[in-house]
Amino acid sequence: MNKSSHNKLVSFIWSIADDCLRDVYVRGKYRDVILPMIVLRRLDALLEPTKEAVLEELAFQRDEAGFTEWDETGLRQASGFVFYNTSKWTLQQLKDTATNSTQILQANFEDYLNGFSPNVKEIIQKFKLRSQVAHMANKDVLLDVLEKFTSLYINLTPFEKEDPEGRKLPALSNLGMGYVFEELIRKFNEENNEEAGEHFTPREVIDLMTHIIFDPIKDKLPPVMTIYDPACGSGGMLTESQNFIKDGEGEIRAIGDVYLYGKEINDETYAICKSDMMIKGNNPENIRVGSTLSTDEFAGTTFDFMLSNPPYGKSWSSEQKYIKDGRDVIDPRFQIKLNNYWGIEEDQDATPRSSDGQLLFLMEMVSKMKPLSQSPTGTRIASVHNGSSLFTGDAGGGESNIRRYIIEKDWLEAIVQLPNNLFYNTGITTYIWILSNNKAKSRKGKVQLIDAGQLYRKLRKNLGNKNCEFSPAHITEIVETYTNMSVAEREGEQGIAAQVFDNDDFGYYKATIERPKRLKAQFTTARIETLRYDRVLQEPMQYAFETFGESIYTNTKHYEKELLEWCEKNELNLSSANKTKLTKPATWQKHLRLVTAAKTLEKVFGDTLYTNFNSFKKDVEDEIKAQKLNLSASDKKAILNAVSWYDAEAEKVIKKVEKLSGDKLNKLLAHLDCEEKDLADFGYYGFSNDGTSSAVKRSLKKGEYVIYETESDLRDTENVPLKDNIHNYFKREVQPHVPEAWINLDATKIGYEISFNKYFYKHTPLRNIEDVTKDILDLEKQSDGLISEILNLV
Repeated sequence: MNKSSHNKLVSFIWSIADDCLRDVYVRGKYRDVILPMIVLRRLDALLEPTKEAVLEELAFQRDEAGFTEWDETGLRQASGFVFYNTSKWTLQQLKDTATNSTQILQANFEDYLNGFSPNVKEIIQKFKLRSQVAHMANKDVLLDVLEKFTSLYINLTPFEKEDPEGRKLPALSNLGMGYVFEELIRKFNEENNEEAGEHFTPREVIDLMTHIIFDPIKDKLPPVMTIYDPACGSGGMLTESQNFIKDGEGEIRAIGDVYLYGKEINDETYAICKSDMMIKGNNPENIRVGSTLSTDEFAGTTFDFMLSNPPYGKSWSSEQKYIKDGRDVIDPRFQIKLNNYWGIEEDQDATPRSSDGQLLFLMEMVSKMKPLSQSPTGTRIASVHNGSSLFTGDAGGGESNIRRYIIEKDWLEAIVQLPNNLFYNTGITTYIWILSNNKAKSRKGKVQLIDAGQLYRKLRKNLGNKNCEFSPAHITEIVETYTNMSVAEREGEQGIAAQVFDNDDFGYYKATIERPKRLKAQFTTARIETLRYDRVLQEPMQYAFETFGESIYTNTKHYEKELLEWCEKNELNLSSANKTKLTKPATWQKHLRLVTAAKTLEKVFGDTLYTNFNSFKKDVEDEIKAQKLNLSASDKKAILNAVSWYDAEAEKVIKKVEKLSGDKLNKLLAHLDCEEKDLADFGYYGFSNDGTSSAVKRSLKKGEYVIYETESDLRDTENVPLKDNIHNYFKREVQPHVPEAWINLDATKIGYEISFNKYFYKHTPLRNIEDVTKDILDLEKQSDGLISEILNLV
């Protein structure tokens, strides 16, 4: 179908809505009638030529064979499709025999719908068509709608026809049907101020994806092919993939059958997809409805090819309970194992943020890749994503782990950046990820990035956000760049650019850089007073103590009501747990005990300022023991924290001294590729180049190393490329600036991200000031006298 015929058909269908449904439905609800009626008329028109054969088969089964239940196989054979209708009606007969009685027409229409095979009845149910028929009958517009859809001037069948004047009406192919649905839904959603659904992908993008997926193995396609789309929408990618197997002359490239599989969460688009599968002769049972993420509908099934445009920026919070139990991933599709920094394999989180589940769809496809033991060609995947899949998520996070898993498995072949405003429903930049578990030898360990963001032609008229498209020549250029694994520089403002990278180029270590805690300590009245209040409840506790004095400790419950009213009046919005804690006598007794103990210690230590917290802590603990103060470990910690503070001039605080065992030491030295005497050069375990105090050094035995307390406020991270040595990087980039720092190797994470801007951005220098000044002066000359002329002053 050419563009003119397409536009004429869309306009005609839209006019049906305006002529028949105005004042019966709000404009945004036209789709509730138009879409199901298009599907119904399309199915009905296909069944018309074999109507008599179906009725004859029905009569045979009922009268001669004596069947009490219909033999669906016989009815399908009679209809010529995987669906049928056993009623005496067609839409044309309903219209031709209609009387003035709306009730009779509605009853006949119901009888017609009831005659469909179960697979069509499901489509009718998903569209909620019966309620729409009742509503149209009640408003007396049902016959008008029937007359429009059975008009001899429109052709919704896949066969060419003639109108009453003898003009040709082009066949409406499956591809044409997709275009019609696409355009109608876009118009309907515009009327309803909604965005178009995420499932509608421009056909030239699907064309590009199918070329990329099938072209590299077109001479060795599997004899029987399975194609899967986990977010199939109206089925465009599935049917176009199937169409692609035939060349322009109609010769089949695949030897055997092609089986299409898909899942869609939206009832309406699922119904469209399923009807399209039935019309094309595919098995409609392979199209499932529901959430792909909640239920593994095709568990245990693998596929040869997978193409999808999953929803991006869409929350999967409602499905989270099916995937995770707390922090544990319970769905095997999203369970992965990755090595930690030490090379030990561990379970890793492969779930992205709950606000965007697009990478889960990619993992769904990855989990269904066909092993090479099952198929020599393995599986090829093409999936459309927005930019967040490339770089969001920190090292060790779900998004980064998914990227790492796919790249380290060497499954990522290429990523193609598409132009902005290429899609109907969004203007953002999108990307096609191409995956294969059977890479060509030249692609092993490599990833190709293709920037086709500036390769497009403008549309004469925008379609929603879509204002540009790929031409066939553009698609050919992208496919050739991909197939040849070319490296290309963009020429001028438009064109294509491409680069090839090693897998490791996208990886990095996120190294945690620690610095030692340095504390001074001193008992003062102000610092001791901070122990009187819980950190979270400081404001209400301080109010209570200042208002009620010491009696708050002995008569806490007496002040409960007044204290909670004060909190409410001052909009503190405490949780139930904190309200209970605030009014609990034990809370107040605990803080009174801390203050009392600190004052007792103050009498011993006075206001002496300590610059070595290690000795201060020992002296305080000795005094607590000597005075037999009843303090728990947490109480001691609270008092020490209250009377100490960070100071860069103070001594470093020692956490412990650890003796490395022979195995652990040997493993560490092998990992660092150094001798034991060189450990200080790596700042390992806080034994850093600035040295340790002589007293500490003298007390260390062979094989012992100091572990310092870390100052969390000074903690930092460095992203070190995987191709760089993390320790050489540390010595080169960190130690010269912060000699006392060290790397916390146990906290080191490995991350992956892909930045097209990093690899393809070209800086355009600013113009020099002389040229800018000249242009401004020239503009002033051009505008000289213009304002006076406008104001009639000249």
